[in-house]
Amino acid sequence: MSTPHQQIVNTKRWVIKIGSALLTRMGEGLDRERISWLSEEIAKLRVQGKEVVLVTSGSVAAGMQQLGWDKRPHEIHLLQAAASVGQMGLIQAYATECKKHDIHTAQILLTHSDLSDRGRYLNARSALHSLLELDVLPVVNENDTIATDEIRFGDNDTLAAMTANLVEADVLVILTDQDGLFDSDPRKNPDARMIAASAASNPALDAMATAGAGQLGRGGMATKLLAARRAAQSGAATVILSGENPNNLQLLAAGEGVGTLLWPDNEPMTARQQWLAGHLHPQGQILLDEGAVEVIRQQGKSVLPVGVKMVEGDFSRGDLVICLDMNGDEVARGLANYSANEANKIKGNPSTAIEALLGYVDEPELIHRDNLVVTA
Repeated sequence: MSTPHQQIVNTKRWVIKIGSALLTRMGEGLDRERISWLSEEIAKLRVQGKEVVLVTSGSVAAGMQQLGWDKRPHEIHLLQAAASVGQMGLIQAYATECKKHDIHTAQILLTHSDLSDRGRYLNARSALHSLLELDVLPVVNENDTIATDEIRFGDNDTLAAMTANLVEADVLVILTDQDGLFDSDPRKNPDARMIAASAASNPALDAMATAGAGQLGRGGMATKLLAARRAAQSGAATVILSGENPNNLQLLAAGEGVGTLLWPDNEPMTARQQWLAGHLHPQGQILLDEGAVEVIRQQGKSVLPVGVKMVEGDFSRGDLVICLDMNGDEVARGLANYSANEANKIKGNPSTAIEALLGYVDEPELIHRDNLVVTA
């Protein structure tokens, strides 16, 4: 009987994410040796028939070094300036090192708003698929130069997971400065044990993941766990793996038990469901009665006004809203057919009463099932 790691051997499409701590020698500038190693490892994977998409951090950290800054600034305009300075050297480094292995590279810069807009989401998806068909290595990074707090992904672990969804990857590899996910923080507890493999949805993992970020990055182990769960939505397994060991990627490709493997244990979502579940910022929420929750979960029905108990937020028609059960737990999310003001007027009423209450009727459903995804 094969182990979970041995299932990795026959996978084809990998998304590999590498963070700032590994790329920038903790603020001492770009680690060209690390970039050279990674480029060589990607070349080896490609020889084995694997398609690779690289998600990289490092633009802000590289820019900080070039500008002579010791600490990561908090002001958004300074972060944008550092990113614009560092992005040039970062991409040039990848292009130079990959060229040694006859690998063509392409830069892809994204913001959350690129993926929240359905048209731009599809364009990004098509571009990435086309690059893979052309045997080009896409190098993906958040567009920190123009990103703001409202549109940023928050960390490149999230960006990597969204990229895995976009390209329908088989495996998401998150390279970090730790060997994997431990049952406690190994930097504080010498007896901490590494988790070899688990279902991504395992709730016991939440207590094990530390939320703290490094000096240069924005993520922590908690964001890696969330990324694994997001990647699982499209059926991708996630491996949290040390980038310090130069042989780890080859060992992983050979099915060796390195790192922490988090496998998907739920039915994969369709591409549209993934977009609804993970690429839009919710603008409000609605509280559903027990009957509405049951038909949504068990029968995949639409959300009707009659099942709505409470409406919160200031959303407009077409905005994403979260559906909660009576305990306040998320059940689903979807695109509203009516604004928050309209939803408040029709909540608790049958669909046949919408016209009398509003003076018009657009749809009998508050959220149509085609625009709804069950999340729990």
